[in-house]
Amino acid sequence: MNNIQLPVENQKNWTKIIALFSGVFLFGLVYFSPPWFDAVDPAGKHFALSPEGKGALAVFLLASTWWVFEVVPIGITSLMIGILQVLFLIRKPDDAFKDFMDPSVLFIFGSIVIGLVFTKTGLTRRLAYKMLIIVGERTSMIYLGCFVVTAALTLIMAHTAVAATIYPLLMAIYALYGEGDKPTKFGKGLFIGMAYVAGAGSIMTLLGAARGAVAIGFFKDIMGKEIGFFELSYYLVPIGCLMTFLLWGFFMIVCKPEKKTIPGLKQKAKELNAALGPITRQEIIAALIVAICVISLGVIAVLKSMIPGFHPPHKTAVLLLSTVMFFIAGILTIEDLEEIPWNIILLFAGAMSIGFCLWQTGAAEWLAINWLVMFKNANWFVFVMGIAFFVMIMTNFIMNVAAIAISLPVALVIAPYLGVAGEVILFASLVTAGMPFVLLVGAAPNAIAYDSKQFTPGEFFLYGIPASILLMAVVGFAVFVLWPIMGMPILIAH
Repeated sequence: MNNIQLPVENQKNWTKIIALFSGVFLFGLVYFSPPWFDAVDPAGKHFALSPEGKGALAVFLLASTWWVFEVVPIGITSLMIGILQVLFLIRKPDDAFKDFMDPSVLFIFGSIVIGLVFTKTGLTRRLAYKMLIIVGERTSMIYLGCFVVTAALTLIMAHTAVAATIYPLLMAIYALYGEGDKPTKFGKGLFIGMAYVAGAGSIMTLLGAARGAVAIGFFKDIMGKEIGFFELSYYLVPIGCLMTFLLWGFFMIVCKPEKKTIPGLKQKAKELNAALGPITRQEIIAALIVAICVISLGVIAVLKSMIPGFHPPHKTAVLLLSTVMFFIAGILTIEDLEEIPWNIILLFAGAMSIGFCLWQTGAAEWLAINWLVMFKNANWFVFVMGIAFFVMIMTNFIMNVAAIAISLPVALVIAPYLGVAGEVILFASLVTAGMPFVLLVGAAPNAIAYDSKQFTPGEFFLYGIPASILLMAVVGFAVFVLWPIMGMPILIAH
């Protein structure tokens, strides 16, 4: 048996060694290369790529290579991002490492704590068994049930919090699949699918993620037009629903479960649910704290979108307050902090750091201008799809808010030259910004799903390529067919 496994292990080691040195080589090649050409926007303004910007691209290439091939634990690659920025004077230590405690990173911490509470109190198992009683024993229906619940929750909760809440529920469901902790196609589809659908659902309302409010703000500043809460949902709910069901079909093909049914699952779920007994005091308190937190976040998001000049408390402070309440109520103890997956939190912290690095050094803007000016004389449809594609690529590497922030202003300036309405650019960008399917660092749900150990970063990358092609096809359908039927402005007179 060892004779069979050893060559495979050696092959993995050699792959990691080659990837390690490839990342270092790419870093050196870019960082020590001569100055690069300027980016020139449609108005003729030049944007030089500074040495720091070139350094940011170098770090970006090394980190991407190491993440995909998991040269070292993904959280350790994130530490390397901060280290390289400081050692090579790309950014000051205060900036490079401060991003590791950005509010978005602490929001992920708070979201994961909620998932931990659901597991510890037994709420996760209770919800999982109830769900299995409803969806039955067919694995295809279990997929669909999990995906629909995930998408539905993103209508009222941030997709990070949804992923952290759903994750332990999926773990409880997978435990009944009968394969232990062993990776299976069903496991891959269940967890990767949850991450993808969390992104698809998050585009449908302003409550699913921060990117919507930021994009609407940019649109108002540049175009002088307001996009309301319900107008956004009117155009994006059909796309989010369509992607949810298409992703179900996608995973039924690429990750077709090994078993069509899990015989006796429904009866077993009923027995396990009955064995849990009546709901406990701890479960009630935990559910109450989470409900108050979710309602507060929802109210804040709605008020922020509807009342100009309203400055609510940051969502991270509200979410972290729930963490404190769990400890005050005695639901969590100091030992529970050891259950936090710090590798996942460090992964996202590194993603924030490289995102801010690309943004602050001007490297991201340089990339956006070089990409978008290629389409300044293109057909309007090609131009819109080019913008959507750029946002999709960038959102896999940097914060989706940043991807929107660097691409929308440039795109909205070019749009009038091609007779393209700003609305179609805004909504096409929001669709792709919400669904980073290729890299774990693209969104917190991706990183949370990875903690299941059902797939590698490389497998996630490979599944993400056809899923991203599917996403672009849906965007094309929306831009060319669906949104015009729904009344969205697409073209304007020159």
